[in-house]
Amino acid sequence: MIVILDFGSQYTQLIARRVREAKVYCEILPFRATAEEIKSKNPTGLILSGGPSSVYAADAPRPDPGIWNLGLPVLGICYGMQLMTEHFGGRVKKAEHREYGHADIEIDHSNGLFRGLETKIPVWMSHGDAADEMPSDFVRLAHTKNARFAAIANLETKFYGVQFHPEVHHTPSGPQILKNFLSNVCKEKPTWTMESFVQSQIKYIRSQVGSGHVICAMSGGVDSSVAAMLVDKAIGKQLTCIFVDNGLLRKGEKERVEKNFKGKFQAEVRIVDASARFLEKLAGVSDPEKKRKIIGNEFISVFEEEAHKIGPVDFLVQGTLYPDVIESVSVKGPSATIKTHHNVGGASRTDETEAD
Repeated sequence: MIVILDFGSQYTQLIARRVREAKVYCEILPFRATAEEIKSKNPTGLILSGGPSSVYAADAPRPDPGIWNLGLPVLGICYGMQLMTEHFGGRVKKAEHREYGHADIEIDHSNGLFRGLETKIPVWMSHGDAADEMPSDFVRLAHTKNARFAAIANLETKFYGVQFHPEVHHTPSGPQILKNFLSNVCKEKPTWTMESFVQSQIKYIRSQVGSGHVICAMSGGVDSSVAAMLVDKAIGKQLTCIFVDNGLLRKGEKERVEKNFKGKFQAEVRIVDASARFLEKLAGVSDPEKKRKIIGNEFISVFEEEAHKIGPVDFLVQGTLYPDVIESVSVKGPSATIKTHHNVGGASRTDETEAD
């Protein structure tokens, strides 16, 4: 397990993808996560994402100072490196030359991160600030023509920082650099796969649900279909899947969902025609965000009614994709919402336990 703290970078999800591609499981937490919350995940390492802020700004997002005392290896990327630099007594300032695009770093010290790589490699830079002075207990691992400190480390505490972005495609050696952090520094073994994840989740769902009954809001999309499949494999007939026709579906969508799932799951799949009530609620409404909120509230009302028809319901299964979360709520907050997704915020009206 690796924990990634998100400081608002557009690349945070990509960091997670690269870690999982290296066959190591990871989870993303907001930068506000407490040291205790991180510790409860029992991670072997911590990655601090990049972000659009300046560490010397008054409102700069900062992590719980306790993260530095967890005894975990830490990799700070871009803003994450600058946070590390400032926290331990170094200095960060506005760079004389903003770097955005390709750069060649020259490796001064191959320990840990750069093991097995050439002494000069291309990377992708995207920063307006830069470390001007290193903390006293750190050593320089790499530099570029414009950045004196392209990578730094405290080799004793295993705190590493890179000014570039190893997670993006434009850093060809990025996957190897991340693998080096995971294996050489965190001592992780590349054993995690989606197959192992599926098996562990099935086991976990069975343990959590026990003899209870579960209701699943299934739309036929990837998120809810995968969630429904996992729970169906785990508890079978203890699950009831509900597909709601809200009158706004694509042509033939209801029939496609019924054909793909009904009779193929052990669980019961109910098709509910609620089109009339949705269209009535939406009549005369033109604002897209108001429409989304109306649809979200009405979805939950339908689920509540169907749950009462079924009998005692102990859990709500709700499949949620990361993009839906990103668009609906800001990790940093408060900030503008792109658009509301009913499968992110709408379920808060229910009393059932939500299992994503």
